[in-house]
Amino acid sequence: MAGSEPPRRGALVTGTAGFIGFHTAAALLARGDDVVAADVVNDYYDVSLKEARLAELEAIAERSAGTYRFHRIDLADQAAVTELFEAGGFDRVIHLAAQAGVRHSLQAPHDYVSSNLVAFTNILEACRYGEIAHLTYASTSSVYGANTKLPFAEGDGADHPLQFYAATKRANELMAHAYSHLFALPTTGLRFFTVYGPWGRPDMALFKFTAAILAGEPIEVFNRGNHTRDFTFVDDIVEGVVRVSDRPAMPDPDFDAQAPDPATSDAPFRIFNIGNSAPAKLSDYIAALEGALGREARKTLLPLQPGDVPDTFADMRRLEAATGYRPRTSIAVGVARFVEWYRAYYGV
Repeated sequence: MAGSEPPRRGALVTGTAGFIGFHTAAALLARGDDVVAADVVNDYYDVSLKEARLAELEAIAERSAGTYRFHRIDLADQAAVTELFEAGGFDRVIHLAAQAGVRHSLQAPHDYVSSNLVAFTNILEACRYGEIAHLTYASTSSVYGANTKLPFAEGDGADHPLQFYAATKRANELMAHAYSHLFALPTTGLRFFTVYGPWGRPDMALFKFTAAILAGEPIEVFNRGNHTRDFTFVDDIVEGVVRVSDRPAMPDPDFDAQAPDPATSDAPFRIFNIGNSAPAKLSDYIAALEGALGREARKTLLPLQPGDVPDTFADMRRLEAATGYRPRTSIAVGVARFVEWYRAYYGV
């Protein structure tokens, strides 16, 4: 009807007590979307930080035109996921919940089976029966594994993961394709490249380095700081996530079954890199942190860790062509914004 209000947009965002999930839910609320949030709030790292993120989301929701509901559930619990979807309030899903951490997967692989494989199966099944318009989910640049061809491109192979974490995320991509093919469920996987920024994860390098430098303690610099990473600021990442979620995957009319592109399909399935496309040395990242803190780091230089890859570099042409996404935040600016948040949050 002419002049009527446009239909409200509703999204289920999983992993909202986590780093990227929190920022994604906040961005959706800021533009007035309805958000249904879910997280188990496990103790993989500081639970108080996760609870603080959830409290911040509640505050953001109070200022938003959109509605907000949070469900504290384990997505590996099939009955709980079914109940969540039956409660409704959303027509698309942004699945960012997962057991993260490359090194933790060397010690606790069963955590990844439950959080990354069983939970993802439950999400796929619920999306199938809930007739969800689009499932966007987190993958990782770690799937490129033993591939050393730079920049990493979605059309290249990603079948030689170097850690169990990466293997579970690659499995998610294959599982998603099966559901896209069998049930015409639109799915888009996003391969994240080294995300950093305010409200970040304490198990990641920037957080660890900041805490150590402020405490006057040495930092462990693996590969002597010589490896490169496509460090990507969280606001840029979230912009890409939202842009992708707004554009459901479609079948590729040019898909060639005789020479299949692993990132597209004749089903509604896509995979995109999402990074900065401007890799920097770890040593330069540390230098930016030293500048933001006004302190010099004491460095313990160590060899490359087991399971780590020497370099990452995202080819961003496909995502830019599909959504217009372009990262805008330099490392100097992004690191300074993290330090500003860290000092305010911890009062240091």
